[in-house]
Amino acid sequence: MPAATLTPRALYQEVAERVRQRIFSHELAPGDWIDEMKLAEVYGISRTPLREALKVLAAEGLVTMKVRRGAYVTEVSRRDLADVYHLLSLLESDAAGAVARCASPAQLGELQALHAQLETAAAPGQADRAHFFALNERFHMRLLEIADNRWRTQMVTDLRKVMKLNRYDSLLKTGRIDESLAEHRALLAALLARDADAATTRMREHFDNGLEAAA
Repeated sequence: MPAATLTPRALYQEVAERVRQRIFSHELAPGDWIDEMKLAEVYGISRTPLREALKVLAAEGLVTMKVRRGAYVTEVSRRDLADVYHLLSLLESDAAGAVARCASPAQLGELQALHAQLETAAAPGQADRAHFFALNERFHMRLLEIADNRWRTQMVTDLRKVMKLNRYDSLLKTGRIDESLAEHRALLAALLARDADAATTRMREHFDNGLEAAA
């Protein structure tokens, strides 16, 4: 297999991103052993930058290092998932309230446009779970950017990496995409009405329902 070409940025960062995307796509599934020799050969690198990359992924919670056994893709327990969803619910519902109070008309228009893309992605004959998930995340992250608290955004970014270990499974459940879309409609309505309490509640309900589907 030919070596993959790497970009000029720090080698271990580039390798970390490539392995991260393999994990998010479930090419490397939760519980899988990560074959360091094979990956080093694929990327045309030594094992040193690969091991540095795995340390980065371990710090993010995506990889678990086991003594004398190597690196494995993290398996997320029900307790882990509940804890992650709980924190995301607190952080993102708080952000939703802030956006309802403080967003400019143009910023609310951006969220409306993203929601319209979600509607299109979920239309009959168009449903692409991976695309819907990417748009859904873009909506959530744009909302956080508008709420304008970089520490909250960083915490959510890290937590969402762990959530992705399980997220696709929840979208496979019958009707979950339609339910998620309806929850987004209710959230957007609260944001446009500048009802901070309702926006906070709708976002919290969105995560409660997401956890139920993911469990």
